[in-house]
Amino acid sequence: MQHKFRGLALHTWTVDTTPLEGALAAARSGGFDAIELRRIDFQRGHERGQSNAAVLDLVRAGGLPVAAVGVEYGWIFAAAADRERLFASMKEACENAVALKCGLVMSAIGPGTASVDEAVANIRRAGEIAAGFGLRLALEYQFQHPVVRSLDILRDLIARAAQPSVGLLLDAYHLQRGGRPGRGFEEVPAAEIFYVQFSDVPDAPPNGPPPTDRLAPGKGMVRWTELFQLLAEKGYEGYISYEAPNPAHWARPAADVAAEGAGATRRALAQAFDR
Repeated sequence: MQHKFRGLALHTWTVDTTPLEGALAAARSGGFDAIELRRIDFQRGHERGQSNAAVLDLVRAGGLPVAAVGVEYGWIFAAAADRERLFASMKEACENAVALKCGLVMSAIGPGTASVDEAVANIRRAGEIAAGFGLRLALEYQFQHPVVRSLDILRDLIARAAQPSVGLLLDAYHLQRGGRPGRGFEEVPAAEIFYVQFSDVPDAPPNGPPPTDRLAPGKGMVRWTELFQLLAEKGYEGYISYEAPNPAHWARPAADVAAEGAGATRRALAQAFDR
């Protein structure tokens, strides 16, 4: 069996204490094929006196494709007073994705517990915004969220929104913590899977929310061969993004953390696909 994954991306939260230019350099030197950006990467640039255009130029100069651009979280259950600001922020993230030739924006559920009907309406609207830019929007459930704490709940919300530009972000960490290890997403149709993030999970209770106890593949409980093989069977062809926030990682040189993560992932892939 072989896979058609597009490559490995480094999620900037993995090296959170490193400025963006350092994260980009670490991803490149560590052996990653792409970078995943967050909303806060742009905000920190602005706080340093950089314009949005300057941050975009910095990313382009880093020389790596952008796998995904994160939007500001909280819009799914936003109160009416915050909703328009958050959707305006989403449009800015979409503009940045287009400028960086990236076809995907992503969002975690974020805070809030408004009604499910409101969540569905907001997901539909977000999908329309993404589609208006020619983008797809990948949503990630969080196993500790008070409402959207399972894959089933998120799939139901997306199905009810009925917006083709919205799909699933599967995260190996949340799948493992949420009781769906290894091949635990077998019933999910391939067409619903827009993006994949990953890190290993320690054999210990989580230290969050948000949990920042994430590890390089091979250091925890995730059954990588099962997970990677199922993604390959489903024909997934996108990036897989290494999102491993951990204070132990943040205390080390970003280049070392990136090299460790990329090396461990490639070993797990080689084991899964007999290469």
